[in-house]
Amino acid sequence: MKTRFWIFFALTGALSAQQVVTPTPETVGPARGENHGNYNITNSFETGYRWSLVGGSLGEYRSDVNYRNGVRLLGSSLTIDSKDGHGHYFDQILLNTMGLGNDPYQSAILRIQKNQMYRYDMTWRLNDYYNPGLTVAGGLHRMDTVRRMQDHEITLFPQSGFRVRAGYSRNTQDGPTLATSLEFDNNGSGVPVFADLRRQWNEYRLGADVDVAGFKLTVLRRWDFFKEDTPYNALSQSSAASIGVANDLTALQQFTKTAPVHGRNPGWLGNLVANHKRWAMNARVSYLNGHNNFALSEFASGLGRFGGAANRQILVQGSADRPMVAGDFNFSAQPASRLTVVNNTSVNNLRINGPSSYTDILNGSDSGQTIYFRYLGIRTVTNSSDANYRVKDSVGFYAGYRYTDRLVRTTEGFSLPAFANSTVNDVYENTNHLHSGTVGMRLRPLKNLTANLEGEVGRADNPLTPVGDRNYHTLNGRVSYRTRKLQLSTSYKQVYSVNAPVALSAYSSHSRNYSANASWAPKDWFALDASYMKLHLDTVGGIAYFAGTGRATLQRGTSLFRSNVHAANLGARFALAKRADVYVGYTITKDTGDGRATAAASVTDPAGALFAGVQTFPLAYQSPLGRVSVRITPKLRWNAGWQFYNYHEEFGLLGYYQNFHAHTGYTSVTWAF
Repeated sequence: MKTRFWIFFALTGALSAQQVVTPTPETVGPARGENHGNYNITNSFETGYRWSLVGGSLGEYRSDVNYRNGVRLLGSSLTIDSKDGHGHYFDQILLNTMGLGNDPYQSAILRIQKNQMYRYDMTWRLNDYYNPGLTVAGGLHRMDTVRRMQDHEITLFPQSGFRVRAGYSRNTQDGPTLATSLEFDNNGSGVPVFADLRRQWNEYRLGADVDVAGFKLTVLRRWDFFKEDTPYNALSQSSAASIGVANDLTALQQFTKTAPVHGRNPGWLGNLVANHKRWAMNARVSYLNGHNNFALSEFASGLGRFGGAANRQILVQGSADRPMVAGDFNFSAQPASRLTVVNNTSVNNLRINGPSSYTDILNGSDSGQTIYFRYLGIRTVTNSSDANYRVKDSVGFYAGYRYTDRLVRTTEGFSLPAFANSTVNDVYENTNHLHSGTVGMRLRPLKNLTANLEGEVGRADNPLTPVGDRNYHTLNGRVSYRTRKLQLSTSYKQVYSVNAPVALSAYSSHSRNYSANASWAPKDWFALDASYMKLHLDTVGGIAYFAGTGRATLQRGTSLFRSNVHAANLGARFALAKRADVYVGYTITKDTGDGRATAAASVTDPAGALFAGVQTFPLAYQSPLGRVSVRITPKLRWNAGWQFYNYHEEFGLLGYYQNFHAHTGYTSVTWAF
């Protein structure tokens, strides 16, 4: 999971300059707006028709892009400002929307404020999410849900030294999903079940800010509530045969499952900030007193793997408290004009305390009750010190040291009610100490040229997991050149982590990230943007699995994942005869993997061939686009755009290819009134 996150993070940074087709960025109407009474108003709408032609895997397209046909309010912008700052009911209204009218990604941002009295901020977003399911599930895991997020915040006396704030946030997810359930004596192939996903999170906030004697104090009280009430039911063809599993008669004739989870997290937040000429400080503390109740009740009846009648009942229940305290104190001092020293101490303490139980009744036989969890505690203390010294305006050095002390304690229990004196409680502890140091240099040899070089080394004695940092070092470098018409930058980052083999597994990773960016605007009517990024990543991890002919036995080995991502973006803007604006762009992302032509290469062992197919994932994703915007009148524009998406996998996992290509486009008008 960490590997996929860093790949996504690197791609996001490399392609941040890419233009999207809609909404059209060109504005209409006078930049200074129009006056109506005591207010100045600017207002514009872009509405039109969006279309798409999709070939190949529609599920993958919906997961990646998901734009469909229909009329849309592609974007809108409204500003209302009081000319003298003394409006009757308000002094400013800002409203911006995007994609309203069945676009898969919609948003609205609103601000209303009156000076010295109040400020109201609202953000609303909708994401229409479709997941066709992992290929390893044969398409049996799917999700077609809608996530709606909203946030409201009102501040009283926003410009005064005493401010009162209240807020409310809500996040919901609902929609149909397809999952699998492993039942009876099934031999490893889950049968499909249907679920109507229902998740909801609500937060209420009340707080105040006080500014006095150069200090700013913030106190916030919050109440969080989460619940999930998702029902599960059997499909009409819930059997192993319906998904192509030969010689397996498993079938669900009746299936019901409920798994409600309800939790609450009331808490406090405090923050104290001070800024003075020679020193500054920031102290922050938060406390959450979480409580969670959950219960899972499942009943299934039907046929077992060999055709015999079977039934199963499962009950899982628990209740836990989760108090958490986190705080940090940051102090910076400037004893000399060229020297800055910063020290930070952070403390985090999390405890999860409460019993949970599991009961399984198969064909009328109670296999007993296992109380498998009682307590988990994680305490982490970190202290870091940094010093920054400027030798002169063009040369500076900085160095830092960080120490982290972590303690993890767990208590597990086991009992069989049918047997006296069978209760066992086990306590486990794990401690880890991390030492790391950083040193760097900042240079400015020329007026418009800057460079930054940095390195870090870290050593830990006992990481909690094999993928945790143990022995690592990083190297970073960045050079940039900036003038009014030209901006150039390049960077390099390397992370090398080597973790010594442990009893259960081993892990090491190595990544190298190169990037280059350029922006050139030689004329008012022409601008060019380009970027390139390469990310090389290889990780080696230990694996354990059951395999073998006859009776499967535990096997151990290592697995190597290798990725070589190349991402490039090119965009050009043209303003033609002060009448039309044209933008053309091209984006490509390609992972060449480790260079192999087939998934299994020359591996003949069945288990080895399976692992070889997931050790690299070569693919290509490219998207050219074009847009034209023609000014018809000072208050009216006509826009049209086209964008092509092409996704191609060199080889699919277990033979499942998710390739697709799609032409998308729109035509719209933007007007101001």
